[in-house]
Amino acid sequence: MATPTADMADGLAHRRNVPMPMVYRYLGDKRFAYTLPRAISLQILQPGNAASLVQHVHSGLWAHKSRAVGQMVYIAYSNRDLRSVMRTAHSHVKGVDSSGARYHSLNPELFFFQHATYVDALFTSIDIFHSGLDGAAKEQLYQECCRWYAKYDISDRAQPATYREFVDYFADYCATNLAMTPDAERLRRETLHPPTWYPRKVPPAAIRAMLHPRAAELLGVDVGAGDRLALRAFAARTNMLTTLSPARYHLIPSARHDPDN
Repeated sequence: MATPTADMADGLAHRRNVPMPMVYRYLGDKRFAYTLPRAISLQILQPGNAASLVQHVHSGLWAHKSRAVGQMVYIAYSNRDLRSVMRTAHSHVKGVDSSGARYHSLNPELFFFQHATYVDALFTSIDIFHSGLDGAAKEQLYQECCRWYAKYDISDRAQPATYREFVDYFADYCATNLAMTPDAERLRRETLHPPTWYPRKVPPAAIRAMLHPRAAELLGVDVGAGDRLALRAFAARTNMLTTLSPARYHLIPSARHDPDN
């Protein structure tokens, strides 16, 4: 394998630091954090990821996610070279899942799926709280999400090239790779009833309404009209309160830092 030249290294740094205005606008928003149960409910249904959460997280699911997502957002908003952070944090996260299959959280397919659940939740948060995006804006946001992923310096071999391809990838992955395992069952209640951090503020009925259909199916959640009404009411109230607060405080703390520090 060829050794990277200085020009190649500069090119990688440039791609990491290309402005991502739509990511900056939406990812650090507290309203994205409110949709995280959608992402986590899919993550606990991926057998290797569920096993990693049961075997390696000892502080509670949402206490762990508050730190992990906070770090994720910090990296997205930073211009610093933080490529080593994700590898260091995940290098020890490996083992055997409930079916006897080995997993490692740095496996590119597993790592990218976890990232993909956050991308899916990001688009969902925009649909719920910001009236959605048109086709061109969806593609722009997705390309920015690819640049965000590049900051982790993890293989992108599983990453689709376009938003349309991402939608197909995500639907296929959820249909064929998720399962209700003993680990998922153990994590189910806390996922749907967050006891801490921003998701704690979301009514359980609204959480049910925001679930990905595959997660709702596997978790045995029946989403009714009352749940969808609760989500609309929560979104309306949240947006009203957001208009009354300074713009800086629309962001979670890890998105408020100086990008060069």
